[in-house]
Amino acid sequence: MKKIESIEELEGKARELRITTLKMIHAAGSGHPGGSLSAADLLTAIYYRFMRFKADQPNWPERDRLILSKGHCCPILYAILADQGYFEKEKLMTLRKMGSILQGHPDRNKTPGIEVSSGSLGQGLSVAAGMALAGKIDKKPYKTYCILGDGEFQEGSNYEALMAAAHFRIPNLVAILDYNQIQQCGMVKDIMHIDPVGEKVKAFGWKVYEIDGHDMGEIVMTLEKAQKDTQPVFIVAHTVKGKGVSFMELNKDFHGRAPSDAELHAALQELGTVTSTQHPAQGGVA
Repeated sequence: MKKIESIEELEGKARELRITTLKMIHAAGSGHPGGSLSAADLLTAIYYRFMRFKADQPNWPERDRLILSKGHCCPILYAILADQGYFEKEKLMTLRKMGSILQGHPDRNKTPGIEVSSGSLGQGLSVAAGMALAGKIDKKPYKTYCILGDGEFQEGSNYEALMAAAHFRIPNLVAILDYNQIQQCGMVKDIMHIDPVGEKVKAFGWKVYEIDGHDMGEIVMTLEKAQKDTQPVFIVAHTVKGKGVSFMELNKDFHGRAPSDAELHAALQELGTVTSTQHPAQGGVA
């Protein structure tokens, strides 16, 4: 694995992955940029600082596991997996194409590095709890991470998983809520408010941390604590949907819409990869 210690380098990697993700979604003509961008810092810290895996052995028994329960945000995960060597970077521009290994939602039968076919919202935390419990029973050293969406957290099945993980005292489970404030049709607080989410989860018996999900230093510090906790850990990461591109931030239109040519150009300008006179590359990756 490519491991990064420096906070500044992790921030740079997250920016690079945002660029790649936007190019992928633009090339596909469809996809989910908003939630991919909000999760970029969290996933970068996990994959480049903490997770144990072997890209050339995707089924290595002692690997750490990550379940992307909000599976529609898989472009950012695909960008990471390619960068870490699970498959060739050239395949990133086949996102959502017929016959591609990179479908619109993660498919464990097609994509190396994907643990669970996900996207049916509300299911991932239960699967992650089961995987983590199996590791505890088998006395394996791996951690299981689960990335959840805030709109997804309205699903009742999550609360059964919270109850079970606490009851079975699963110590190797880390759930992270990408609390980016927007779901498909509007603000989470207007559709079905989930707050005070931290207090609710704590009442089930989890260790809860609330953080700025775009502060790389705070993310790393919290994940370091999670390595040592002896009860299931739940991180409420306060994020911004579409983070990094001003016109996408907290804009529900970019929940599930690809940027146009002009929008991609403007986004890459903000991310610092093109000048006002350049045209962004159509096929390359950052």
